[in-house]
Amino acid sequence: MSRDDTSLAKNVLGVPGIVFLVLAAVAPLTGMIVIAAIGIAVGNGGGMVAAFLLATVVLLLFAVGYAQMSRVLTSAGGFYAFVVKGLGRTPGLVAGFVAMLGYNCFVAGAIGTSGFFTSTAIDDVFGVKLDWLFWSALSVALVLLLSRRGIAVSAKVLGVSLILEVAILLIMDFSVLFRHGFSFAAFSPSVVFQGAGGLALLFAANAFIGFEATALFGEEAKDPKRTIPRATYIAIGFIGVFAAFTTWAVVSAIGAEQAQDVAAAHLSSGDLVLSVAQEYLGGPLTKVMLLLLVVSLFAALLALHNSATRYLYALGRVGVLPRLLGKTSPRNGAPRYASIVQLVFGSLVALAFRLAGLDPVADLTASMTGFGTLGILTLQLFAAVAILVYFRRTRDRRLVKTLIAPGLGAVGLGLIVTLAILNFPTLAGSSNGVVPHLPWLLLVVALAGLALAGWLRRFRPSVYAALETDMEREPSNVVGQ
Repeated sequence: MSRDDTSLAKNVLGVPGIVFLVLAAVAPLTGMIVIAAIGIAVGNGGGMVAAFLLATVVLLLFAVGYAQMSRVLTSAGGFYAFVVKGLGRTPGLVAGFVAMLGYNCFVAGAIGTSGFFTSTAIDDVFGVKLDWLFWSALSVALVLLLSRRGIAVSAKVLGVSLILEVAILLIMDFSVLFRHGFSFAAFSPSVVFQGAGGLALLFAANAFIGFEATALFGEEAKDPKRTIPRATYIAIGFIGVFAAFTTWAVVSAIGAEQAQDVAAAHLSSGDLVLSVAQEYLGGPLTKVMLLLLVVSLFAALLALHNSATRYLYALGRVGVLPRLLGKTSPRNGAPRYASIVQLVFGSLVALAFRLAGLDPVADLTASMTGFGTLGILTLQLFAAVAILVYFRRTRDRRLVKTLIAPGLGAVGLGLIVTLAILNFPTLAGSSNGVVPHLPWLLLVVALAGLALAGWLRRFRPSVYAALETDMEREPSNVVGQ
């Protein structure tokens, strides 16, 4: 079996491992407490249940073409590799830059979110009050230790945390179902079409951020041409059904017709779901839920770090970024330096916000996670277009799988990205400072990618050519444990 110091581990992730990595990045508990609650308040109230189902349909349509592309291409470059394959090297490099900045900003925001909520939960449950930066630093140290143990270890840790956070929400859901019953008024036209349906769809799509990471682990997967498509369908289906079911429970508990008003009253405190838990689970289990929120946020940080690291690794491996970032551990195939660089970047951003006296949620999380979300949504749209172009260029005759379904998915993603740009302060949860202007950073990133592509084509043609030839790397070339 071949070995080199630029290869990832071989055959270490099955469908469950990849699903755990993806769902942990999605962070179901965090998604319900934060994203679903905001969607109910600023979107269409009780109609948020239908918004989750619509977002699921859009992404499953996209996943049809995505699954076919996954059978053609296996690469740690994820969607950046898909764009190279479908649209060419220059658009691919632009997508790579968007992915790299989007994921790294998301991790920086997650560092602040994890530190803040951990500080709040520990203080509330145990009465120990420490600065959020301490908990952020501890989270970063633990992420570094786990990521350097290899992706298989991360998958196991994330699997445990995922089971725990899903379990506590399901206990709450069924408590509402058995004690109160679910209200079908949530599906009545008067509820579904009230308020801002576009914002509801935007926040519903936001709850899926992270599913696209399945492609990033292709080189580390067992039988990736089957594992990656299956993991993608399972991840999207689970997120959509679980989010809709839990949101239905919350909406039923507070009343579908007045859900928007009730959620709006809880918006500033962010405790809508916790208030429902208090009523239907009681004080002790609500405290457990609060502690599991900390676990959920840490799991999301670890999973997002693994995703961000693989974009740095992929761009380092081909020579776009320093090749040192493309080095891996000969022992377990974990990216050695990309992991450190990624966490240093996120930590320095968080530290800068702290030294400036800015709020970890209203400023750090809002700006970094907000832009990260927009970047990843844009990346998904790039990939959707690339998949369509690739299969039309190769004259694929499976029109339903490679044109109609993914085409409808691309239209849906285009609508979501447009909504994200037009409503960015609402998506980010803040209109402070430069936050409303952050979408312009996408244009800056795109121009930087175009400029670098032109420079590489002229002065470093071998690196420019490697953007495409590296996409041909097969899983058989990657190192074993």
